[in-house]
Amino acid sequence: MKIIVINGPNLNMLGKREPGIYGNETLDDLRKYVKDEFKDDVDIEFFQSNHEGYIIDKLHEANEEFDGVVINPGAFTHYSYAIHDAIKSISTKVVEVHISNIHQREEFRQKSVTASACIGQISGFGFESYILGIKSLLKQI
Repeated sequence: MKIIVINGPNLNMLGKREPGIYGNETLDDLRKYVKDEFKDDVDIEFFQSNHEGYIIDKLHEANEEFDGVVINPGAFTHYSYAIHDAIKSISTKVVEVHISNIHQREEFRQKSVTASACIGQISGFGFESYILGIKSLLKQI
């Protein structure tokens, strides 16, 4: 089984950006946490970009190369109809995840335009959101 975890804008700043919301751990810590959880069971690749087009390109590639996608679109969650359309255009199943509970945050963060293109959304459990997203995805594949 081959899964790609796609992280959007500013997730490269984990550990530095708003630690009260996102914690002190880094994107590298997230990679290690996820890979350690699944060890030899699942081949997991990570991708992060601050650029919408690169995320869209990676989603298109995922359709050919991966069995599933876990995506944290970052701020693109709230306004990227292009990422929504890219998710809808592929047959690979996608789960949206968020470290923080977006429904308890600022009003503009409470709406996801990308979630309706996914098979589900998990938010508010820190790095565990990724683990839950992958486990949910594996049950759907």
